[in-house]
Amino acid sequence: MTIQGARWSPLLVVLSLLLLSALGIALGSAVGSTGFESWLTVMQDDTAWQIVWDIRLPRSVGACAAGALLGLAGALAQGLFRNPLADPYLLGSASGASLGVAVALTLFGGNPFATEFLVRLGLTGSAFIGAVLAVLLTLVLARGVQHTLRLLLAGVIVGVVLGALASLITLMRPDVLQGMQGFLLGSTSFIGWNSCALMLGVLLVCVAVSFALSRVLDALSLGESTALSLGLPLAPVRVALVCVLALATGTAVAQTGLVAFVGLAAPHLVRSLVKTKHNWIVLLSALMGGVLLLAADLLARMLLSPQEMPVGVLTAVLGGGYLLWLMYRGQTTRAAR
Repeated sequence: MTIQGARWSPLLVVLSLLLLSALGIALGSAVGSTGFESWLTVMQDDTAWQIVWDIRLPRSVGACAAGALLGLAGALAQGLFRNPLADPYLLGSASGASLGVAVALTLFGGNPFATEFLVRLGLTGSAFIGAVLAVLLTLVLARGVQHTLRLLLAGVIVGVVLGALASLITLMRPDVLQGMQGFLLGSTSFIGWNSCALMLGVLLVCVAVSFALSRVLDALSLGESTALSLGLPLAPVRVALVCVLALATGTAVAQTGLVAFVGLAAPHLVRSLVKTKHNWIVLLSALMGGVLLLAADLLARMLLSPQEMPVGVLTAVLGGGYLLWLMYRGQTTRAAR
């Protein structure tokens, strides 16, 4: 599902995406509840500058970083499973994060000792722990990473079961429904500088490890037998890839909630622009994911101003529409042949 014949220089795409990211962050810093504000006015008003520095700027940078983590995770998932429909939530991390948030919200009004612990942990920590534990459960059920199909099926089962448990908690405790709804629809409203630093640090680690393992992803694209014939240690590399995938996805989900289609659409957009190896695909998918989520965040703030739309709704609509267009284009191309 790519645009045939597209041949852009990877370096040119990198520079273009970096430019778009910088432009999006600048625009995001200038968008308030009443629309765009002049930077000259902001610089002359101490209160306005504090709002920009403490709220808008970290929100825009954080949206870009979270999107980059999801884009990178999507590229790794599609390369690992050799499936263009694989996304970062395939191993059950989304359902695990939802269950972690549901449990935390439920216990906030329960045991005082649990409440004190959860206040320190926070919903962000609960979501991250839930996502990581879900991936570990998937690995246990799949008995390791030796069989890709078994790992894929285990991830689907874990996602369904944990999602059902989260729904059961919200059914039994309707008071947590509002908090769960905010998490499930995704939001960048509460990202601060600490969250930005955390996501950027995790992103650098994940990009570095992914670069180191990109040769194995190239070999896997030719088939497991070919990769084994080249003498590549598939089992340890798969473990490392799953760990990077879980870390990137868990970090992004913990900060922004469930943002749909960014991790799925970003690698497709990259492959529609360039035809290259996985070292470039991983980097470009991260940059593309950052641009996509940043653009969605801007639209979410502007479309119904002064109110905001959930950013996850926009990414689902726009990302789903793009993938449907790709499917239609692919069917039209095959029919023409």
